[in-house]
Amino acid sequence: MAPPPQPKQLVLAASSADAGVAAWDLRTGAEDIRLRPCASRPRSLASVADRFLASAQALPAGGNSGTIHFYYWDKPQVAVKSFPAEPIRALIADQEGSYLIGGGSNGNIFLWEVSSGELLHTWHAHYRAVRCLGLYDYLLVSGSEDGTIKVWDLITVLDEQSRLEVQTPYLYSFSQHALPVTDIACFLGAIAISSSEDRTCKIWSLSEGRMLRSISFPTSIDSIALDPRSHIFYAGGRDGKIYVTAMGVDLSFHGRDESSILGALDDHSKAVTSLASSRDGLLLVSGSEDGNVRVWDTRCQQVTRKFKHSQGPVTNVLIVTPQRVNLPPLQPLRKVRSANGEAERQAVLLHRPENDVPIPGNKTFIFMERYLDELQVI
Repeated sequence: MAPPPQPKQLVLAASSADAGVAAWDLRTGAEDIRLRPCASRPRSLASVADRFLASAQALPAGGNSGTIHFYYWDKPQVAVKSFPAEPIRALIADQEGSYLIGGGSNGNIFLWEVSSGELLHTWHAHYRAVRCLGLYDYLLVSGSEDGTIKVWDLITVLDEQSRLEVQTPYLYSFSQHALPVTDIACFLGAIAISSSEDRTCKIWSLSEGRMLRSISFPTSIDSIALDPRSHIFYAGGRDGKIYVTAMGVDLSFHGRDESSILGALDDHSKAVTSLASSRDGLLLVSGSEDGNVRVWDTRCQQVTRKFKHSQGPVTNVLIVTPQRVNLPPLQPLRKVRSANGEAERQAVLLHRPENDVPIPGNKTFIFMERYLDELQVI
């Protein structure tokens, strides 16, 4: 009996120019579909549990409001348009595709329920624009143009009683970066890595709330991706190189470490704006301001495929396995919360990585017990 066919994996690439989202078959290299229109800034393209694609649109010249587009995999045009209260600079979805989170140009964060489009909560997070977002279980990590990183407990954020019980709305605030934060990635073991225009990547413990390591580079770093097989990450430089970097297994060490750079992948002529690693860590996809997309074999560190997106810079790359399922009609995202305030009563259920470390102060079970008690009273 012949083995079942492997699900198709696609490489997606978007540009800040209105050239659409290009998609190529990762195995054959054939172009699959081009979703139009789309002009997205870095960190503003998100696959929602691989069921559909969401993209926050770059602000047009002279404009003061942006849109978020939803796309189905089998239709080249926009399926749903939403108009948030402010332009969205960063976009991320949880693993289950239940929630979509956007970071705004004015420093606000918006959290929507995907199925209803309901705006569950919005809060002011940073003094300047939110440039990137990362998720680890129920923790949201935000990085800003103001150089700060904040860690948010979404259980506390969404529960009014919990918000009244804490001194600050965030769990941790880090200010060790000297210039804007450009990307954030979260790793098993409650580890987060941030990149910055200050030519460093910093490694953080989300369980201890401290910086573990600062790694210096010869150039500003615009993008990062993790190798799920080991404590290695890739840092996309403004000089066109991708730096292969060791996180360091001795996480009790804290301080500066410039000896962690193991090598560099070099095939772009301009800044590497976006990186994506396959789930098995064997492939790495890079996008650059030179308009090119590269697929790398991480074992031999060689380019296996080359794609050309458009005349404009590539701002986002993703690796997805489209789930072509019959979805209920997608709902536009609300600009403001419902007047009756019922949105705040929604429970947030986020995927917890298996065999991972606990986070001190986990309020998940407390919140869920309180939420279920309230439902029984109604």
